[in-house]
Amino acid sequence: MADLEGLVKRLYAKNSSKEEIISRLVDEIKTYKDLTDEEASELANAVFSETWTTINQKTTKEIADILDYSNCEATMHDLGVGCRGEGDFFVHKLLAKISDAGISALLGPRSQDDAGAVKGSHDVIVISVDGTHSRLTEFPFIAGFHVTRASMRDVYIKGAKPLALLTDLHLADDGDIGRLFDFMAGVRTVSKLTGVPLVAGSTLRVGGDMVIGTRFVSCVGAVGVVKEPHLIAARTRVKPGDDIIMTEGAGGGTIATTAIYGGIPEVIMETLNIQFIKACETLMNRNLFGKIHAATDWTNGGLRGDCNEICKTAEVGIKIFEEKVESLVNPVVLKMLHALNIDYLGVSIDSLLIFNPPKYSEEILSALRNAKIKSDIIGTIVEKPKGAQLISDGKTKSLQPHYREAAYTEVKKLVGEESPQNKEKLMNKTARAAQEAIEKSERIIKMIHARTA
Repeated sequence: MADLEGLVKRLYAKNSSKEEIISRLVDEIKTYKDLTDEEASELANAVFSETWTTINQKTTKEIADILDYSNCEATMHDLGVGCRGEGDFFVHKLLAKISDAGISALLGPRSQDDAGAVKGSHDVIVISVDGTHSRLTEFPFIAGFHVTRASMRDVYIKGAKPLALLTDLHLADDGDIGRLFDFMAGVRTVSKLTGVPLVAGSTLRVGGDMVIGTRFVSCVGAVGVVKEPHLIAARTRVKPGDDIIMTEGAGGGTIATTAIYGGIPEVIMETLNIQFIKACETLMNRNLFGKIHAATDWTNGGLRGDCNEICKTAEVGIKIFEEKVESLVNPVVLKMLHALNIDYLGVSIDSLLIFNPPKYSEEILSALRNAKIKSDIIGTIVEKPKGAQLISDGKTKSLQPHYREAAYTEVKKLVGEESPQNKEKLMNKTARAAQEAIEKSERIIKMIHARTA
C-alpha cells in the first residue's frame, strides 16, 4: 500500500524537487494501477497539487490551530502501539485521559477495562470495539471471525449479554471487493453461531484517492446489557484472596497469524471455536456472574500484560502457577509456540480469566466442566507485593510485560521486544502532546460556545 499524500509530504520535508516527487509518485502509482505513463503522470500531478495546497496553505491563526496537531516526535513504531506492551499501554492511558470529557460513565476509558459501560433507563449498556489483526488483511475470513469473537468476548466478560454487532470496513483503492465479502462471511459465521445479529456498519476506502494498494483495515463492535450495575465484572473489583480461574485457550487472531506466517497453517483450525462464549453463557445461565468479582480475557500482551494491568488497576498483587497455566493452553497451539521459540506468556491465548472468592470456585469449576470446558485455578490475588509473580518449578520470578508483546513472526523478532534507548524522552514528549490535545479541545469548545451564543 502506498500513501501518496504522505509520500509527497515526506519527500518535500527532505527538500526533493517537484520533478523528483512527481517521478516517485508515478512509480508508486504504476506499481498498483494499470495506467499509461501519461495517465499516471496526470494523477501524480493532481496528488502533488492537492497536497502542495495543504502544505503551503495561508489561513488565520484560528483555522491553523484547528488543522495542526502537536508533533511529539514519536511514531507508532517507536512506542510499539498495537504491540501490547509497555509503550502501547502508555499511549492507551493518554488516549483515555484525552477522551475523558468529565461525563459520567460506569466504566469509562480511564478504567482501562475490556469494555465500557453506561447506565441506561432500565439496564446497564456495555459497549466494546476491537480492531482487526493487522497481519490478517490478506486472510479476511479469519480476520472477520476472530475480531467479531474478540469484541463479543469483551462484552461477555463484563457480565453482559451481547445483543448486537456493528462493523467499520476500510479497503484501499485497489482492494478487490471480494475481501469485504469474505470478511463479512467471517463476521456472519460468529453471528450465526451465537445468535447475535449484525445491525449496522460503514464501508469506506483507506485514505480515499490518496492511498493506493490493497490493504484492508476494519473493526467490529458489540453492544450488550446487564440488568444491574453491581453485576458488572470490572477489574477494579478484584480483591486480595480471590482465586483466579482460567479456561482452556487456543488463541484467536494472533495465534492464527503465527500459524500462517510460521508455516504451520493447520493450527488455525484450533482457533475456530466459540468455547469462550460458551463459557460465559454457562456462567450467565447459572447466575454465577453475581459471585464473580471480575473477569477478563487473556489477550493484551499475553498473561504478562493482563496481570500487570490488573495489578495497577486494582492495586493488588498476583501469583500465577505456571504448571497450571501451561496445562490449559491448547496443546497444539503450545507445541507450535515452543517450536517457533515464542514466549506463550507474552501473546494472546484468548482464555477466560475469572477472579472470585474461593468459596465459589468449586461451583464455578463444576459448571464449566459440566459444559465440557476445561478449567482450573491457576493463581491467587494477594495484597503484597503489588505486582505479578510467576511460580515455576518452585521458584518465584517477576511476570512483567516487555516493551512489546512476545515476537510471534520473523519481522517482529527483528524489531525486538526491547524499549528504545530514548524511551523516557519519547514518553515525555508524547505526554506533552496529549496534554496539548486536551487544551486544544477546550479552546475549540469555548470557541463553539461563543459562536453559537
